[in-house]
Amino acid sequence: MEFFRIIDKQVSELILQEKITPLSLELFTETMFLIKDNKTHFEGATLWDAFKISYNKIKGGIRFTLLDCPNAFSWTITTGYPPEPNKIIIHCTINRIQKEAMFIEEINAFLDEWEVGLKANF
Repeated sequence: MEFFRIIDKQVSELILQEKITPLSLELFTETMFLIKDNKTHFEGATLWDAFKISYNKIKGGIRFTLLDCPNAFSWTITTGYPPEPNKIIIHCTINRIQKEAMFIEEINAFLDEWEVGLKANF
């Protein structure tokens, strides 16, 4: 399943990569924070539980993945590309074609948090 948010803010790829890091999660969301930083990933709290989380700088911005999540939950925060090259795009995926309505609501709440945090910080 895929989920999107389009944030009407103009910012560069480099600024996204500099400002959004494992150490700055609490600036952008209420339910995520860093527990422990490792070399290849970090341990972080989320709305659902604590997970091993990868953080990568990618073309256009950044990507987070919950490494030990059974839904392969992953999200990117990018700019500079369609569908809105002059805005920030949050794109989230899970490895399921269907999920319970409550889980979908939680994903939307998670993305709403990121949207509020991105609007407040850019």
